[in-house]
Amino acid sequence: MTRHGCAPLLLFPLFLTAFGACGGRAEYDGPQYGRAPAGGRAQTYTFAVHPLHNPKKMIEAYQPLMDYLNANLGGTKIILEASRDYACFEAKYGKREPDFLLPNPWQTLQAMEAGYHVIAMAGEKSDFKGIFIVRKDSGIKRPSDLIGKAVSYPSATALAACVMPQSFLHRNGVDVNKDIENRYVGSQESSIMNAYLKLTAAGATWPTPWRAFLREHPTEATCLEVAWETETLINNSVMARDDVPAPLLNRVQSLLTGLHENEKGKSILGGMETARFFSKGDDDYDIVRSYVSRFEKEVRKVK
Repeated sequence: MTRHGCAPLLLFPLFLTAFGACGGRAEYDGPQYGRAPAGGRAQTYTFAVHPLHNPKKMIEAYQPLMDYLNANLGGTKIILEASRDYACFEAKYGKREPDFLLPNPWQTLQAMEAGYHVIAMAGEKSDFKGIFIVRKDSGIKRPSDLIGKAVSYPSATALAACVMPQSFLHRNGVDVNKDIENRYVGSQESSIMNAYLKLTAAGATWPTPWRAFLREHPTEATCLEVAWETETLINNSVMARDDVPAPLLNRVQSLLTGLHENEKGKSILGGMETARFFSKGDDDYDIVRSYVSRFEKEVRKVK
């Protein structure tokens, strides 16, 4: 059945259904490798990406990066790992299961406590901000228009897509603990789609999934607009567990930070909606610690 105009859909399985199981790896086309070498098989490592998209779309966006790394690691293999939601992803690094991570900045602080260290930043700092998506026919013009209504977010721990938007509302006179209903819907796409389907008055997200939505779902996107955006902060990190061999860590860091310098790399970055990777370390994320501390004093505990 063809969809026309701005009438909300009754069902949108791609966004509202979670893929994969907590603690398990999502399926993708290609070989699966064991952790230990056997029969001449290359040693393998896992690379877990936080739920920027639903697992199916995330694998489509990030598997080309894994293929690029594997083609340049001299036999060592890295397997992409998806998580169905933020809680699932956070449980994995809390147990030190993945070797490499791509977490949001708040999760970066948590992962440091579990023994992970920053090796790069994914994307420009200016791109890390929260945005509020509303329907053009919603009548929502000011933050105060949300009072008495519901707002969707991917997770209570999503920094750009929840913590920063809630801080924005707080500074604009909206008590997020009393004035609105907060709905944590599992993914960036679900947050956007909740606004589209009129399940919430606004959906909080950040620029990367919004650009992907504009490109992949132009019909639905014509019914939506960005109402407000927050200030910016440091972008998502790439981290390695403290027992990853230094030569591998350094090689992965070099490949990531040089990705924008060749055409193949530029194509991969485009698929991930990421401008480039920058070399960063743990200390660069101290600004997040200060931001979250202030938020927890003024608004609520993040976790």
